[in-house]
Parts: sequence; structure tokens; C-alpha cells
Amino acid sequence: MSQTNTVKTKRASQEQGPSEVSSTCPYCGVGCGVDVSVDYVKSDTGNGSTVRLSGLSGTRDHPANFGRLCVKGTQLLATNSLAGRMQTPTIDGKKASWLAAINKVAQSFSDIIATHGADSVAFYVSGQLLTEDYYVANKLMKGYIGSANIDTNSRLCMSSAVTAYKRAFGADAVPCCYEDLEETDLVVLVGSNAAWTHPVLYQRIERAKKRNPALQVVIIDPRRTASSELADLHLPIKPGTDVALFNGLLAYLSANQGLDHRYIEQHTEGFTATLEMCQNWSVDQVAAFCDVDNSVITQFFDLFKLRDRVVTAYSMGVNQSSSGVDKANAIINCHLATGKLGREGCGPFSLTGQPNAMGGREVGGLANMLACHMDLDNAVHTQLVQNYWQSPNIATKPGLKAVDLFDKILDGTVKAVWIMATNPVVSMPNRDKIIAALQTCELVVVSDVTAQNDTIDYAHVTLPATTWSEKNGTVTNSERRISRQRGILPAFAESKHDWQIVCDVAKAMGFKQGFNYQTVHEIFNEYTGLSAEQNQGSRDLDLSGISQLSAEQYDKLRPVQWPINAANPQGTKRLFSDAKFYTQTAKAQFIALSVQLPEQQCSAAFPFVLNSGRIRDQWHTMTRTGKSSELNAHQPLPTLAIHPEDAAALNLKQHDFVQLFAAHNDQPKPKDDSSETKVVLAIKIDSRQRQGEVFAPIHWSAANSSSAAIASLYSDAHDPLSGQPELKHAAVALSPIRFASQGQIFTKQPLARDFLRRCFDYYVQTPLSQGYMLTFASQQQIPALKSLIQQHFPLYDEWMSQLLDGQQNSYALQQGQLMLAMFTGSDYRQIDQVWLNALFSQTQLGPLDFNALLTGQPLTAFNAGPLICSCFKVGENTIKQAIEAGCESVEALGAKLKCGTNCGSCKSELSQLLNQYTPAPQTQMSVAAARISVVQLDEQ
Repeated sequence: MSQTNTVKTKRASQEQGPSEVSSTCPYCGVGCGVDVSVDYVKSDTGNGSTVRLSGLSGTRDHPANFGRLCVKGTQLLATNSLAGRMQTPTIDGKKASWLAAINKVAQSFSDIIATHGADSVAFYVSGQLLTEDYYVANKLMKGYIGSANIDTNSRLCMSSAVTAYKRAFGADAVPCCYEDLEETDLVVLVGSNAAWTHPVLYQRIERAKKRNPALQVVIIDPRRTASSELADLHLPIKPGTDVALFNGLLAYLSANQGLDHRYIEQHTEGFTATLEMCQNWSVDQVAAFCDVDNSVITQFFDLFKLRDRVVTAYSMGVNQSSSGVDKANAIINCHLATGKLGREGCGPFSLTGQPNAMGGREVGGLANMLACHMDLDNAVHTQLVQNYWQSPNIATKPGLKAVDLFDKILDGTVKAVWIMATNPVVSMPNRDKIIAALQTCELVVVSDVTAQNDTIDYAHVTLPATTWSEKNGTVTNSERRISRQRGILPAFAESKHDWQIVCDVAKAMGFKQGFNYQTVHEIFNEYTGLSAEQNQGSRDLDLSGISQLSAEQYDKLRPVQWPINAANPQGTKRLFSDAKFYTQTAKAQFIALSVQLPEQQCSAAFPFVLNSGRIRDQWHTMTRTGKSSELNAHQPLPTLAIHPEDAAALNLKQHDFVQLFAAHNDQPKPKDDSSETKVVLAIKIDSRQRQGEVFAPIHWSAANSSSAAIASLYSDAHDPLSGQPELKHAAVALSPIRFASQGQIFTKQPLARDFLRRCFDYYVQTPLSQGYMLTFASQQQIPALKSLIQQHFPLYDEWMSQLLDGQQNSYALQQGQLMLAMFTGSDYRQIDQVWLNALFSQTQLGPLDFNALLTGQPLTAFNAGPLICSCFKVGENTIKQAIEAGCESVEALGAKLKCGTNCGSCKSELSQLLNQYTPAPQTQMSVAAARISVVQLDEQ
């Protein structure tokens, strides 16, 4: 990894020279360890030094990843650039001092509280915060302001899993560890495309299956995803039918001697009522309801019954539902009924989406939780926390969950909101309503690392925060493992750590005593001390074993799984090995479940189910990963995946455009149309989709596209218990759009959003390593578009164009260097971005280059096809040629082309390409069959 980040700083002389710092990746909930190579280069003047991040690799002894990283992790330094960072506070769009900004926030919050009460203000925070940041924000809101109106974007991620664990176990206690995925007999992945969303975990399963071919993998997902390449069995269930499937499994286990009666009798309650709710779900009824063949349902049920050790791992496909809690409890019920819990290779395992969603849960970052897994409606807990904090107030009732919070902002109940490290205009459902709410709000404060995103457009005050490599603290991953995220670089420009910003505001509000921390280590010790307060094993979250660390011990803290206490000083791999739970009776609770359909059902007018999720190389709203040309190369454009028969019925071909309309259309609208809530996508015909269902990625926004932010298509539907929105099921209609012209423009500099809106009806702008790629469509004719582009770049001194078969190719030079290339026509065009990158990097072009630009045909050296392997820049055409030349396995492709040998994120796609392009020996088989027929005839 050669990407560097360089910042000047003052360092002591003993710090000069190279070193290596261990930290934690800031992406998904796997929590991979990373080792960052750091060079301290003494400045020429002798005054301080330059800090240079010169390399990055996976930490070989980190228990989460053992040295492996996905493609996003390997590109961390590339996405850690200073480009686009927020540098100074602003008030009403104008630069302000920290003193002015802090006083503005503190005084406004104080005034609003004095007039309207504590519940008139709110915080909306993020799983991107470190645990220490989360802790002080929660302390300020719940213990000092006295409201529980602090919620988090983790509400969108795993709050249904939290509620289900609490219903069943009495605590938000994930029972499993990552080793269980390797030591099991059966892995069931439900609503999880782990190959793309949790690649390092997926690869651990993949390697375990190679070591133990008897290990079976079942995928339960409406789509056939990249993860399905590892599956022994795939259940493409109808969206929203998970509870029926697992109720059916419980009924099948009961009818076929698959229950662990001793475990049920000794360690659980509520089984009889739960089983009664399941009895009508026969295999035939489940198959019909889930729209899956009977034989496939029976295979799955038998596998679960016969395998001694089973891990069911689930993610957003379960959680993001109006019945997400019930779905998770349906899974947990089956594990309790079979005793497949609390031992090696067993358990219901929620795979967390964010790097510190688990840490946020620990410190009470959700509006319905108190700190350290204590409860707001428990008087003993609230008194304990208030005494420990010595705070003037304490929240005693749940606050507003995310969807409800923005409703209350819209109706004026909540008059000030502080948004930290998240982008709700893009990530929350019902984008129109979120924008209208922020436009209505008296005070919107945003603290973030980026200077521009869709939410910042509506902020009255912005506060620059530190990012990964600057932040210092802890995070907790999906297996309860606490790891250090270490600060390496000094804070950029005027940015501050989130905990510092919160403490500054708290003190400016008059809370002098509770926020006088000098270091993050002090916050950690206070938080871990609270987890130990009056605990004695009564609560699952017990960090007493690390509650009094010195600064040096904290700095050297190794990854460790809670609980960590006198009984488990080295941490705890898995929970409930003693079958003792955190309920009043110490027994786990079965939950009797009825089947609830998704709230928004399809109709003749809105016949398609819209599903959504991540793609392989991007993260959330792309404010970090979108900086990297490498991460943009794999899938540079948002698309709508649709089944071939559905496309044919709409007379659509590959890359045609459609506008999507949602069934909910009576929502509040923004005050102007600048939000661009229209959704237009190019289609991708994909036989792995179920008919009647479409899939779109979540990542694009108004910051980089005209109409690819899909949140406006989802209604406010959410789980009544967890509050988690239903982001996997919207009823939509598709309307084909024909444009007069479309194409791609490559430029050295980005095109401004105002200009793009004027010129194009559809656009997506993507950064390259040497410039920018604009993919566009317009109702304007090609000559008019070219004229607008030329007017926008008056300093380009040489323009050349050629019209060829209805397509026009143009380029522009400035002092002999290529500055712009434009390829337009009436149909879809995809130009090799690697080729244009190479041309942009040259100071002078030759005759062959100019000819290639005018014909739109790159030289043969740039004919690798769509990128598959981001690490080694291997394209589909190159892989196809290798397969046709005799490569018959992923390993063979790796040996020949290196693809799949670094991060491994592309291995599922390599497998798909092998299935697609491996020549079948049809001729030999048919000849052999013919010979057999001849012999049979002769014998007769």
C-alpha cells in the first residue's frame, strides 16, 4: 500500500523515524485490526516533523481478522485524504470561531429548554462515533439536560436485533463469537450478503468449509447474491416471510424428534404457547407462503435438525423490517428449542453493520436505553446512574426513536437537533419528510468530518470533527470485542474530537462538573466503572476487569471480549454456556409469534417490491469510500437490478432508464425542489432477482448524482417495538424514460452541481485517480450539450469532434494536455475509465491517442472490461480469456492473474464468472450419448 497521508506536526525528537501503530478499521462491524506504517520525518527547519502514513496492512494477531482485510480496508489510506474535509466551524454558512460556534449551540439549546422543556431538543448520533464520544453525548442528554432524546443511525441497523435479544435473554447480549462460524456444522445466513457486507467474516466461513467439507452453508435471501456462491442450499424466499419459515421449522422439529426437551424444560419458559402458534405451519404451507419448493424447505429443516452445531447469522434483511424483532425472535426460538446455544459452533448471531454500533448500545446511545445496558424504566437503574454521574437530572422514560424524532422535528415539538457523524437525509426513509423537518427546525447543528453532504445543506451550525487516524478511543465489534482505534495524526485544521465538542457545549451550558475530562482515557475509566457499579453479575455488560486502567495500560489495551471481570479476567468468548440468562427467572423466553406481512404491499399500480442494500466496495453514503478511484471502479454507477422477464414485459433492455414511483405519495414536501427527490436509475437485467422484485444500492446522494438517492421511496413503516425502519420492502412502480442523448464526459476538474443541474436531466459524477467521470442523459440534443460544455470551459484552447454513426466524440486540450473527453450518442455508452486516466496523466498525446479519442475505441492495452478485482485491477475480459484458456478454479485464476489473492472480496464474482464462461464439454457428451444409443439399438 503506497498511498500516503502527510501532516505537519510538532513531535519530540525521540519520535523521529518509522514506526507502526495498531488500530481498528472504521467500516463494518467485523472490527478488523489494521497496522499503520508511520514515518516521522524531521523538517528542514528543525521545527517539528512531518507525519506520513506510508502503508497499511491487516493486524496478523487480531482475533477478528488475523491479518486479512477487505477491499475497503486495504484502501483506508486512499480514503483518508484531506480533500473535502470540514476545516472550520460555520454559523449560517459563514466561518466562525470555535468560541462563537460553541456559544451559539449552548445558548440556543439552553434557551429552547428553558422555554419549551428538555424534550424540545435532541441529538441524532452515529455508529461512526467512538465509545467515549457516545458516552459523553449520552451523559449530557440523559443525565444533565434530562431527556432521553438521543438516538442513533444504529436504529436503522440493528435495533431489532437488540430488542429480540432483550426479549429472549433479558439483555442485549450477543451469545456467539466469530470462531463459532468456523467450528460449526451448519451456517445459516439469513438476510445477509456477507460476501460483500462482511467480507472478512465470509472468508473465514469459506476457509472453514475448505478445511471441513462436511460444513454446510444455507443462504436465505430473496436474491441470489455473491454469498450464494458458497451455499449448499439457497432459499429464495418471498420478502417478509421469515417468521413463517422459522415458525415452520419449529413445528417441523417438534413433529420429527428434533427438540431438546431437557434444555426446554430446565432453561426456558413459554415454549408451549410458542409451539401452538407454529402448529399450522406445515412444510406445504411454508413452501406456498414463502414461494419456495417443498423439497428445498424440507432439506433446510432436516439440516437444522440433524446438525449438532448450528449458527444462524443474520443482518439487515432480518432487522430492517416492520416485523424485524419477530423475525429475530423466530430464529432465536429455534435455537432455544434445540439447545443450540451457549456452546461452540452454536447460536443466533446478529452481524452488526457499523464499526461501533455495539459500543453505542453499551453506553446507551439508543433513545430507549440507559447507559451500560441499564433500563430507563427501572427506578433502581436510573438512581444508580444518576448517583454515579452526580448529575442534576436523569431521564426516566424513553426518548424519541429516529422515525418519531424527525416527525416531532417536523411538527415543531423538537426545536433543536444536533446531528453527529451521520447523514440522515440520505440514510433515513422518506427523504422528502426529513428535508422538510430540517427546513422547519429552529436550529440544526451538524458535526462531521466532511464539508459537504446532503444533510449539511440544511445546517445552521457546522462543527468540524476529527476522523479515523486522528480519533482516539475504543470500538466494539459484532462479537462483543473491544478494540482500540488509535490517534496517529494530529487533528486536521481546526477540527476537534467529538467528545471534546460535546464537553465544550456542556460546559458552556453551565454544566461545569461532569465534563472536565482532559483525556479520552478518563472517559473510558468512568464508563467502565459505571458498568461495574453494583453489578456482581446481575448485568451482562461488566467491564470491571478493565475499569481502572492507567493511561499506559489504556494505550496498550489489547482486543478483548466482554464481560471482563474477576471471573473472566481475559474476557468471554461466548455467553450462556451455563444456560443462565438475564431474565427475572434466569430462564430464556420463547416468544409466541404470528406472521405479519410487510406494511407496504404491492398493488396493480405499484407492482414491484424494492429491496436495497450495500454494494461490494462502498460504504454508507460514500463520503469516505467515494473519494477513492479504486473503490469507485468496481461499480461506478447506481443501477436497478430487475429480472429478465420483468424487463421484457416493460420493453426494457440493458442500461435503459426508469423512473421509480413509491406507493406513499402524501408525505410533506420540502419548501423547494432543490433536494432532487426524484429517483431515476439505469436498469441491470439480472436473473438472480426474483420476478416482481427489484434491487437498488443505498449509497448515492445529491452530492454526486441527480436522482439516485433512493430513500424517498421508503415510507415511515417501522417495527413497533424496535422502531427500526422497513428499508427492504417498498411498493414501487417503474416508468421507462427515453432520453435524446446520453454518454460520458471525462474532465480534469469536477463539474459544479449547479451546472450539472442546468445541463443534464440525469447524471452521476465519479472521481477517478486523474480526474472525474460524468455519466449523463439529457433531453437536449448533442450539439446543444456540446455548446454548453464549451461555454463552461472557455480557456480550453483546442476542441476536436467527430460524428460517427450517430455518436459524437470530442476532446479538448489546454496547452497540449488533455483536459476533457466527451462521448455522446442516443444509446448507452461505457468508456474505459482506465484508458482516460492514462491519457489524463500524460503531458502530451500522440496521433494514435487522438484517433482513439475521436473513434471512442481505446487501444488494445485498455480492453480489460468491467473491473472485478480492485486490488490488482483485473477486468472481466481478462478473466474470461483466462477461463477459456483453461483456468478452472478461483485458485487457478489467482495464480495466473493474482485476482482474489489479496483482500478476497472478488472471489464470489470470480466463481460466478467461472460458472458463466467455463466451456462445457457438450460435444463429447453428446457423442458418448450417441454411441450408447447405437449400442443399445444393436443389442435390441
